[in-house]
Amino acid sequence: MTHSVGQSNRSRVATVVVVLAVFMTNLDLWIVNVALPEMSASFSRAGQPVSLGELSWVLNAYAITLAALLVVAGRLGDRIGQRPVFVGGIVVFTLASLACALAPTLWVLVAARVVQAAGAALQLPTSLALLLATVPAERRTGATRAWAAVGGLAAAAGPVLGGLLVQVDWRWVFVVNLPIGVLAVVAGLAALPRPAARETGPLPDLWGAVLVTLSVATLTGALVQAPAWGWTSGRTLGLLALAVLGAGWFWRRTAGHASPLLELHLLRLPRFGVANVGTFVFGVAFAMMLLSNVLWCQDVWHWSALRTGVALVPGPALVPIVTVLTARAARRFGHGPLVAVGGVLFAAGMLWRTVFVTIAPDYLRDLLPSMILTGAGVGLVLGTLVAAGVQSLPANRAATGSALINSFRQISAAVGVAVLVTILGSHVDPTSTADFRLAWALGAALSIATTAVGVLLTRDRAAEPVPVHS
Repeated sequence: MTHSVGQSNRSRVATVVVVLAVFMTNLDLWIVNVALPEMSASFSRAGQPVSLGELSWVLNAYAITLAALLVVAGRLGDRIGQRPVFVGGIVVFTLASLACALAPTLWVLVAARVVQAAGAALQLPTSLALLLATVPAERRTGATRAWAAVGGLAAAAGPVLGGLLVQVDWRWVFVVNLPIGVLAVVAGLAALPRPAARETGPLPDLWGAVLVTLSVATLTGALVQAPAWGWTSGRTLGLLALAVLGAGWFWRRTAGHASPLLELHLLRLPRFGVANVGTFVFGVAFAMMLLSNVLWCQDVWHWSALRTGVALVPGPALVPIVTVLTARAARRFGHGPLVAVGGVLFAAGMLWRTVFVTIAPDYLRDLLPSMILTGAGVGLVLGTLVAAGVQSLPANRAATGSALINSFRQISAAVGVAVLVTILGSHVDPTSTADFRLAWALGAALSIATTAVGVLLTRDRAAEPVPVHS
């Protein structure tokens, strides 16, 4: 009896550790957006804030590194054990958070964000495996849903928590990770299970990870610097050429490699390929919406970080609610209709702002309706596209396919930020709505393209042969 109680307590502690770590890494995707304007002022040179293009690397360095390392880290966990990789990831992430908080210059901060993303990559693929090894078989479905819901909770808490911390100093958005990380490591070493390593094969192509990083980094670099350098300058064209060269080399290397970083041949499966296109296109629009709302509130309406964070809560808070409430509809009608409707709602939210936006703050007429529409759209689209893609794969490729989709999501976030910076230029003009309107209109167009993906998924499902039962 005592042994059973002790085992139950260890299981609860292990579950809390996993949830804490996943919450911490997801929170970092949201909390930093609100702090960007304060970072710009902090790293100003000769009284001039750093450019929006330079500042965008605080977000993009994290997203690009995470996209490149997710698959490698997941396979590493399978080879040497989920527990040491997971705990090692927390240690790396926590130490990198300290480096971010102490960064004396913008580029030291960007370098620390790269290391932070490496720690997140070690945690995210291994966290679910550890959670499933912790709970009894009959509770694993609920545990998986809870693991997925942590991202939604972090999304809702991120803007407000970020706003509160920035009131003290933007560096506190990284300091907050330190006690969480230390607690997770100490408790994790005592309570996490030790599932056996499951693979002995080679790691995925590490040069492939380098090529992905090179290709996406040079593409986003060209986009964010083009307004300052000029689209026909040698530096811009050189970066674009490197991006194309890196992507082509990666594609060719992947096609002939025994253990490729990403199994791109899976994209030839019609539903999986279509779902990935939708994930990428919608991810670009989603990233543009997130950052544009933060910049608008703080640089145009001149709101504080805290007021901005509170104002942005309705959208992300609605995402997990819509996801849960529409689960039955997804089972009944399929994934396509939900993606199509979600794309329309998100586009409506972006177009709402192009019509009703004013430089004078008007939250109830301008931003709130847009946040509600886009939040509902995200709740219908993001998780549904991932499910549509993974469920179309053979069972032995579900994990690989999930990694591919998540990598596409991270890459699309980096591209979305870069596209927004290209449109807005080096600095936000607080006296004009024209550039923001163009960005929101582009986001709406991308979202309508996502609706077209939903229609394709619906047609593919309708075209599937009806099973004949004897």
